[in-house]
Amino acid sequence: MKKGNLGLAVTTEAREFEESTVCGIFGCILKSGEAAPIVHVALKRLEYRGYDSVGTATLHENKLFIKKDSGKIDEVHALHNLDDLPGRIGIGHTRWATHGAPYQVNAHPHTDCDEQIAVVHNGIIENFAELKMELEERGHTFRSKTDTEVISHLIEEKLREGLTLVEAVRETVKRLDGSYAIAVVSVKEPDKIVCARKESPLVVGIAENAVYCASDIPAFLPMTNRSVIVQDGEIVVLSDERYEIRKILDWTQVTREPEHIDWSPELAEKQGYPHFMLKEIHEQPLCLRNTLRLQDQFLELMTTFLDRAGEVFLVACGTSYHACLAASYMFSKLALLATHPVIASEFVEQHGKSVNIDSTLLVVSQSGETADTLAAVECARLRAATVLGLTNVVGSTLTRVARVYVCQQSGPEIGVAATKTFTSQLSVLSQLALRLAKKRGKISHVEIENLEEKLEQIPDIVERIIQTQEEKVKQLAKKYRDKQCFFFLGRGISSAVALEDRLKLMEIAYVPSIAYPAGESKHGPISLIEPGFPVIFICPKDDTHKTIVGNIMEMKARGASIIVVVEKGDEEIKSLADDYIEIETGLPEVLSPIPYVIPLQLFAYYMAIERKCDPDMPRNLAKSVTVK
Repeated sequence: MKKGNLGLAVTTEAREFEESTVCGIFGCILKSGEAAPIVHVALKRLEYRGYDSVGTATLHENKLFIKKDSGKIDEVHALHNLDDLPGRIGIGHTRWATHGAPYQVNAHPHTDCDEQIAVVHNGIIENFAELKMELEERGHTFRSKTDTEVISHLIEEKLREGLTLVEAVRETVKRLDGSYAIAVVSVKEPDKIVCARKESPLVVGIAENAVYCASDIPAFLPMTNRSVIVQDGEIVVLSDERYEIRKILDWTQVTREPEHIDWSPELAEKQGYPHFMLKEIHEQPLCLRNTLRLQDQFLELMTTFLDRAGEVFLVACGTSYHACLAASYMFSKLALLATHPVIASEFVEQHGKSVNIDSTLLVVSQSGETADTLAAVECARLRAATVLGLTNVVGSTLTRVARVYVCQQSGPEIGVAATKTFTSQLSVLSQLALRLAKKRGKISHVEIENLEEKLEQIPDIVERIIQTQEEKVKQLAKKYRDKQCFFFLGRGISSAVALEDRLKLMEIAYVPSIAYPAGESKHGPISLIEPGFPVIFICPKDDTHKTIVGNIMEMKARGASIIVVVEKGDEEIKSLADDYIEIETGLPEVLSPIPYVIPLQLFAYYMAIERKCDPDMPRNLAKSVTVK
């Protein structure tokens, strides 16, 4: 055993389960009784993950029975009666749309041409478009717009070649690029469920009279607390009261005994974390990996619209606005495109009468339903401007009104304070800026390759920052918990990070905070400085480095307590600081906001804990502001 955050005891394997993402899957094989009601209640236990569709499949007398639809579980159950499916073997799914809008046809499970195979899937298949084209050329008919459906048809192909179900699943997943946790049933082998995992979480539950598979432990926790965590690159075959694990690569058998899980159902929902916010901060490496799996054709189409635009506005509210502010530096420095980041609630007054057919709005909204953002969109559309959308919710209003939209694929965020959605937005916006730079020929091939390589490394860098700096951040929160006000200062693109970190501290720890571009601190804010006043500087080693040293010295000369987020080895700035947090070296300036925001998200969280605030439920705030 090892200690989890805030002293919670969590098994080593169970803590790997922090890689929660997007959809929820469940499957069960019962020794006796009907599977459908068990699947139904298990999916209810996965509701906290967020979803827009639900579906169930069972096997009975060599036939497949399926019920699915868009909507909440209770709504779908009221329409279709999810319990009324025969058979003791079943699989189920709660879907958060990433490919294909939340319609009934896109809900899981997905089947093959003859409806003899059913698949549920959590993850993102990067190469589904190529696979789909190949399968269609072979005569396969697709019903949905999802990436998942290629899996069922690939398995169908392999079964036609005479392979067993587990062999067919193995050969299928070898062809998949991206992330997946899948559960598969087939009428040809109606006594088993075959599962496989790469990056997306998967766990097996063992009971006296049943075996289970699921995305999360809470799905089966009331029925058994004996679980086996499936590792990346493994296939699991579930059959009556037993499970067999093999490695996909070399087919060696894996022996892994069940672990005893002593979490309460509430703690299990948070996978051992005390709060959803901390869980979601820790999910950011996986979310960032998913943003690197966006479909090229939509990124390219959006880039084309940006390239043609006479003027570009980046429109958003709150945290999303801070992402847009950082993106304005990215577009300017990489693609030499001047953009105008605008707070959505001010857009109509500030620019409403000047936008026209040559104007393009890149609108950023986690929910796609923010009232002020949609008001700006409607104003622009009435004046024939082009609207592009970046959101986390397929099927939202923004996705319906945008000329082109991209889903950031960070999965549902339960905590009110945005963390993983912010870094995911930054990742997508940096990809757009880089593509536009390439299209315009504004930077060299060598620089493009370096930036692309660094972008691929960002998820691992973020993971290491969390691992190495969290304890230090926790101690800083203890040290500064009684301070009544904070300054956050940064220069250039880091001024957007300062604004976002200021917002987090105010949102969840209720600490009045001020954020400025550091060069503006002399124009008024410096008058507040007195001995012990905490000032946090964001200090990447970029073109602003020399000038921010001067700003630090100005604050230090007046007695401020200096806290810096600094690149490793930057002894000059560390020598001026009272406390420091270190970030890896060698990061390009335009990508620095993603890793540099992480430790200060953690700082806001631990400040809230130290001040006895609930970071998941900040007072007076809602996740999506749908009124003006």
